[in-house]
Amino acid sequence: MNDKKVIAVAGATGAQGGGAARAILADPESGFTVCALTRNPDSPAAKELAELGAEVVRADFYDEPSVHKAFEGAYGAFLVTNFWAHGSAAKETEEIEVLVRAAKAAGLRHVVWSTLEDTRELLPLDDERMPVLQEKYNVPHFDAKGEGNELFRQAGVPTTFLNTTFFFQGFLSMMAPKRAEDGVLTLTLPFEDGKLLAGVDVDDIGRTALAILKDGERFIGQTVGLAGDHLTGAQNAEKLGAAIGEPVRFQSVPYLPLPRRTGRRRDRQHVPVLRRLRPGIHRRP
Repeated sequence: MNDKKVIAVAGATGAQGGGAARAILADPESGFTVCALTRNPDSPAAKELAELGAEVVRADFYDEPSVHKAFEGAYGAFLVTNFWAHGSAAKETEEIEVLVRAAKAAGLRHVVWSTLEDTRELLPLDDERMPVLQEKYNVPHFDAKGEGNELFRQAGVPTTFLNTTFFFQGFLSMMAPKRAEDGVLTLTLPFEDGKLLAGVDVDDIGRTALAILKDGERFIGQTVGLAGDHLTGAQNAEKLGAAIGEPVRFQSVPYLPLPRRTGRRRDRQHVPVLRRLRPGIHRRP
């Protein structure tokens, strides 16, 4: 890899990791090159990164030695975990712990950790307005990542905490406008009309991570918040309509009253509501 500093990129074949890897590889003057971590080096996405100049290595969060080996000799890393691969905050925490131990053991000099806010710092668990999910979280995929920040701090890993947000690419998949019974394309979100939603192009996360790494030590220990825009539901619908070429209306899903708090069973009380909003949710074994 010549004399360039190696950046290990976790989840390199995913949305965020792939964006970070491509941003680094597209900047020959950055002084960095990429060691792309993936569970399947033979996948088309992995082969594409190899063609762009990355070293692709097999690494699995549930095979900790493979992660340690992948970090050997690296200067820094872009690290991210994928809650939606399993839907478990406990498992995500285990994955973060593996990354922290591997980063510490390798002596990485700068880690950019893609994280989210811990909502419990804004809304305590005893607040009646929110159910407690997975025993101790308001929003598991936010709170587990936010909780993971402290693991990097406690281990003394030199880290920049990159707070991300909703990906605009979500409007191309599960949050895409759907045609209503009256034939009108409708953007339906559990989001109050008039409120602002932060959003970002996922590729901008990689570009921002590269900028942080290029800046050296100035951002170590700092939290950087990233958003490409803050739009209302109606504004998002208007922009989508302009791109699609036909009107898109916004429909807000109203807030539903929460049942009285009954401890851990509150997760189950909300399953019917969640299934109506998200038909793809399945019962856990």
